[in-house]
Amino acid sequence: MTQLTGQPATDDDVVHLTVPADGGYLGVLRTATAGLAARLQFALDEIEDLRIAVDEACAMLLAIATRDAELECRFAVTNDALTVEVTVPTVRGATLPAESSFAWKVLTALTTSASAAATDGRATISLLTRRSGGY
Repeated sequence: MTQLTGQPATDDDVVHLTVPADGGYLGVLRTATAGLAARLQFALDEIEDLRIAVDEACAMLLAIATRDAELECRFAVTNDALTVEVTVPTVRGATLPAESSFAWKVLTALTTSASAAATDGRATISLLTRRSGGY
Protein backbone atom coordinates (compact mmCIF):
# COMPACT_ATOMS: atom_id res chain seq x y z
CA MET A 1 0.00 0.00 0.00
CA THR A 2 1.36 3.40 -0.97
CA GLN A 3 1.12 6.39 1.30
CA LEU A 4 -0.37 9.29 -0.65
CA THR A 5 0.84 12.05 1.66
CA GLY A 6 4.48 12.92 2.04
CA GLN A 7 5.71 10.49 -0.62
CA PRO A 8 6.71 11.12 -4.24
CA ALA A 9 4.78 9.32 -6.95
CA THR A 10 5.71 5.73 -7.70
CA ASP A 11 4.29 3.29 -10.22
CA ASP A 12 1.69 2.41 -7.57
CA ASP A 13 0.47 6.01 -7.64
CA VAL A 14 -0.74 5.83 -11.24
CA VAL A 15 -4.27 4.86 -12.22
CA HIS A 16 -5.19 4.02 -15.82
CA LEU A 17 -8.80 4.04 -17.02
CA THR A 18 -9.97 3.31 -20.55
CA VAL A 19 -13.54 4.02 -21.60
CA PRO A 20 -15.31 4.24 -24.97
CA ALA A 21 -14.85 7.67 -26.56
CA ASP A 22 -18.49 8.55 -25.98
CA GLY A 23 -19.89 11.37 -23.85
CA GLY A 24 -22.00 8.87 -21.93
CA TYR A 25 -18.87 7.49 -20.25
CA LEU A 26 -17.38 10.79 -19.08
CA GLY A 27 -19.10 10.44 -15.71
CA VAL A 28 -16.76 7.54 -14.94
CA LEU A 29 -13.73 9.79 -15.48
CA ARG A 30 -15.27 12.68 -13.51
CA THR A 31 -15.99 10.33 -10.59
CA ALA A 32 -12.46 8.89 -10.64
CA THR A 33 -11.04 12.42 -10.76
CA ALA A 34 -13.09 13.51 -7.76
CA GLY A 35 -12.22 10.39 -5.77
CA LEU A 36 -8.48 10.74 -6.31
CA ALA A 37 -8.53 14.48 -5.58
CA ALA A 38 -10.49 13.82 -2.38
CA ARG A 39 -7.86 11.27 -1.27
CA LEU A 40 -5.28 14.05 -1.68
CA GLN A 41 -7.42 16.26 0.56
CA PHE A 42 -8.17 18.80 -2.16
CA ALA A 43 -10.74 21.40 -1.11
CA LEU A 44 -14.27 20.86 -2.45
CA ASP A 45 -13.98 23.77 -4.89
CA GLU A 46 -10.65 22.40 -6.18
CA ILE A 47 -12.26 19.00 -6.74
CA GLU A 48 -15.13 20.54 -8.67
CA ASP A 49 -12.77 22.69 -10.76
CA LEU A 50 -10.72 19.61 -11.66
CA ARG A 51 -13.86 17.62 -12.55
CA ILE A 52 -14.96 20.42 -14.89
CA ALA A 53 -11.48 20.64 -16.43
CA VAL A 54 -11.37 16.88 -17.10
CA ASP A 55 -14.83 17.07 -18.64
CA GLU A 56 -13.78 19.98 -20.88
CA ALA A 57 -10.56 18.23 -21.96
CA CYS A 58 -12.49 15.07 -22.82
CA ALA A 59 -15.06 17.06 -24.80
CA MET A 60 -12.25 18.62 -26.82
CA LEU A 61 -10.84 15.18 -27.59
CA LEU A 62 -14.18 13.53 -28.36
CA ALA A 63 -14.73 16.12 -31.09
CA ILE A 64 -11.69 14.80 -33.00
CA ALA A 65 -11.73 11.11 -32.02
CA THR A 66 -11.94 8.32 -34.56
CA ARG A 67 -15.09 6.24 -34.79
CA ASP A 68 -15.26 3.52 -32.10
CA ALA A 69 -12.20 4.96 -30.35
CA GLU A 70 -11.28 4.50 -26.73
CA LEU A 71 -10.45 7.37 -24.40
CA GLU A 72 -7.42 6.55 -22.26
CA CYS A 73 -7.02 8.41 -19.01
CA ARG A 74 -3.92 8.31 -16.80
CA PHE A 75 -4.03 9.77 -13.30
CA ALA A 76 -0.67 10.33 -11.56
CA VAL A 77 -0.81 11.07 -7.85
CA THR A 78 1.89 12.86 -5.85
CA ASN A 79 1.77 14.18 -2.30
CA ASP A 80 0.24 17.54 -3.32
CA ALA A 81 -0.84 17.24 -6.95
CA LEU A 82 -2.88 15.24 -9.42
CA THR A 83 -1.90 15.01 -13.07
CA VAL A 84 -4.53 13.81 -15.52
CA GLU A 85 -3.57 12.85 -19.09
CA VAL A 86 -6.34 12.03 -21.52
CA THR A 87 -5.48 10.49 -24.91
CA VAL A 88 -7.54 9.47 -27.93
CA PRO A 89 -6.81 8.38 -31.52
CA THR A 90 -7.80 11.18 -33.89
CA VAL A 91 -9.26 11.41 -37.35
CA ARG A 92 -6.85 12.36 -40.11
CA GLY A 93 -6.14 16.09 -40.20
CA ALA A 94 -7.80 16.79 -36.84
CA THR A 95 -6.49 19.65 -34.73
CA LEU A 96 -7.09 20.66 -31.15
CA PRO A 97 -8.64 24.06 -30.41
CA ALA A 98 -6.19 26.96 -30.37
CA GLU A 99 -4.73 27.99 -27.03
CA SER A 100 -6.61 31.28 -27.43
CA SER A 101 -9.97 29.45 -27.60
CA PHE A 102 -12.57 29.58 -24.86
CA ALA A 103 -12.02 25.88 -24.12
CA TRP A 104 -8.33 26.48 -23.37
CA LYS A 105 -9.15 29.52 -21.25
CA VAL A 106 -11.40 27.25 -19.16
CA LEU A 107 -8.67 24.60 -18.78
CA THR A 108 -5.99 27.08 -17.75
CA ALA A 109 -8.33 28.86 -15.33
CA LEU A 110 -9.34 25.64 -13.57
CA THR A 111 -5.94 23.93 -13.29
CA THR A 112 -2.39 24.78 -12.31
CA SER A 113 -1.29 24.04 -15.88
CA ALA A 114 -2.66 22.50 -19.06
CA SER A 115 -0.92 21.34 -22.22
CA ALA A 116 -1.69 19.38 -25.36
CA ALA A 117 0.17 17.35 -27.94
CA ALA A 118 -0.90 15.68 -31.17
CA THR A 119 1.43 13.13 -32.77
CA ASP A 120 1.13 9.91 -34.74
CA GLY A 121 -2.65 10.09 -35.03
CA ARG A 122 -3.22 10.57 -31.29
CA ALA A 123 -4.00 13.66 -29.25
CA THR A 124 -3.26 14.07 -25.53
CA ILE A 125 -4.34 16.77 -23.10
CA SER A 126 -2.45 16.95 -19.80
CA LEU A 127 -3.79 18.73 -16.74
CA LEU A 128 -1.85 19.38 -13.55
CA THR A 129 -3.59 20.58 -10.40
CA ARG A 130 -1.74 21.28 -7.18
CA ARG A 131 -3.56 21.25 -3.87
CA SER A 132 -3.78 24.64 -2.18
CA GLY A 133 -1.82 25.06 1.03
CA GLY A 134 -4.84 25.26 3.32
CA TYR A 135 -5.88 21.65 3.77
